[in-house]
Amino acid sequence: MKRILVLVFLFFSVSASFAQQQDAKQLYATAKEFMRQGDYDNATLVLNSALKQDPSNLDMLKDLAFLNYLKRDFARSIEISKTLIEREDADEQCFQMLGITYKAIAEHKECNKLYKRGLKKFPNSGVLYNDFGELLAMDKDINGAIEQWEKGIEIAPNYSSNYYNAANYYARVENIFPVLIYGELFINLESYSTKTADIKALLLEAYKKLFTADNIIKLMIDKRAGNFQRSFLATIERSKSLAAEGLTPENLTAIRTRFILDWYHEKSQDKFPFRLFDHQQYLLQEGLFDAYNQWIFGAAASPSAYQIWNQSNEKKAADFKQFQHSRVFKIPTGQYYH
Repeated sequence: MKRILVLVFLFFSVSASFAQQQDAKQLYATAKEFMRQGDYDNATLVLNSALKQDPSNLDMLKDLAFLNYLKRDFARSIEISKTLIEREDADEQCFQMLGITYKAIAEHKECNKLYKRGLKKFPNSGVLYNDFGELLAMDKDINGAIEQWEKGIEIAPNYSSNYYNAANYYARVENIFPVLIYGELFINLESYSTKTADIKALLLEAYKKLFTADNIIKLMIDKRAGNFQRSFLATIERSKSLAAEGLTPENLTAIRTRFILDWYHEKSQDKFPFRLFDHQQYLLQEGLFDAYNQWIFGAAASPSAYQIWNQSNEKKAADFKQFQHSRVFKIPTGQYYH
């Protein structure tokens, strides 16, 4: 009889625990919905109720720290995040959350130490390299910033923000080649964000500068140039005559078409495997390269002209849009040539 009572007690204990977990999950889902609606007070209220049932839940605590950040209760956000980075199961988001809160109160010294500690624990974290670079840029350490963004590109090639920041940096210092490469990689990794239009404009301007005067030759003999850069420039230089009538989206399509044909004809891809050029070759083979270049350069040169192009080339535009929505652009590790 005692054995039966013990089993019954265990059954109800487990059932109660399971029900409690279910309630916590439901409350958490409700809190997330309030967050999406921008109702941070109700989100905090419900999230605290969920945490009473599951007080060590890492995801809930990260969201609570973020909610306090959004409510500008930075002291409370820091208090929560400091406990999270000490946990064995702390992830890179815990460090990122504390970092953005330190930045919000201009606590740059502590933030610097935090990112160094975070990168020791997560040496492959693209987001921490990016955020550390942004902190250094805020402190006017531009050389330190680009080192972090470059490291992030090398270590975590599919994290887009490092490309965005690096492309903007190189545009400011007028180093054309990495703008061409990093800018186009960015818009393929992050094709529909508000930053995409800005980078398209940088790309168009960089191509204009590339074909101005003797810039290609100057870039080829630049001491900073590596073999990949020199191979790219030597190949695209053959198309220079096509730029004589101006760098329109149509001329850029012709220039870049010839570049891809020459690059693969000479088997340069064997020496420098590169996902971006493979992507361009595929688009060329599938008849989508014209639409792709219009999407980049047409939209940057003249939004109204690009709209007219889309109306006049409905099938091309629709096929390219369908392709963009159906594919995920991924960059393999090891294709870093800077």
